[in-house]
Amino acid sequence: MSKGKLAKFEAMKSMSNVFQNFSWHEPQLINHLGNEVQLKGQWHEQIFGNNHPIVLELACGYGEYTVGMAQKRTDQNFIGIDIKGNRIYTGAQQILDQRISNAVFLRSSIELLPHFFDTAEVNEIWIPFPDPFRRDSKSNRRLTSPYFLDIYRQFVVPNGIIHLKTDSDILYEFTLQTIAENGCTLLESHYDLYQTAADNELLDIKTRYERLNLSGASTFKYIKFSL
Repeated sequence: MSKGKLAKFEAMKSMSNVFQNFSWHEPQLINHLGNEVQLKGQWHEQIFGNNHPIVLELACGYGEYTVGMAQKRTDQNFIGIDIKGNRIYTGAQQILDQRISNAVFLRSSIELLPHFFDTAEVNEIWIPFPDPFRRDSKSNRRLTSPYFLDIYRQFVVPNGIIHLKTDSDILYEFTLQTIAENGCTLLESHYDLYQTAADNELLDIKTRYERLNLSGASTFKYIKFSL
């Protein structure tokens, strides 16, 4: 591991807006003081100090979406979630520098989120440009697979909204099929997002991955559906 990554991991331990889980078998969040904290069912009271809706960004990477959404929607609370701490560090530092009070980060595997969020505690989920896992043998690892939808249902409000942005035809078509076969409701679908009039200012936010367009995609897709 590079010295840069090690330095970021160490710095994150003292960031007041980052909560980390270090165990798969005994999930427990640790705060910047090194203390165990019980936040399940307590995010509004203990972290945000309000009753505004909670929105998650899954596989948040460098946190561009979490930061951007928090800036645009001050009447909502945002939590960026990723397992890679050296990436989370970037977004967490921006939030501290800009004194943004309605966003924090959680370092954890997504599969463990029911340990950290109570029933109906989360209102919406954003999934911007996740790994599409192109091989069919890994389709269950896609963040819109039935496996993950069942996880989300444990803490998202009934009829809670899921937003997907992707440059992958495979993930786009897979998600549409999953919605149709798993009791979800398709609310919007745009194969070429920026050529259609999707009325949501949050769609203007671009991740580092999207700006670089490393895949060389000619179109960016968007799906909005409810559980």
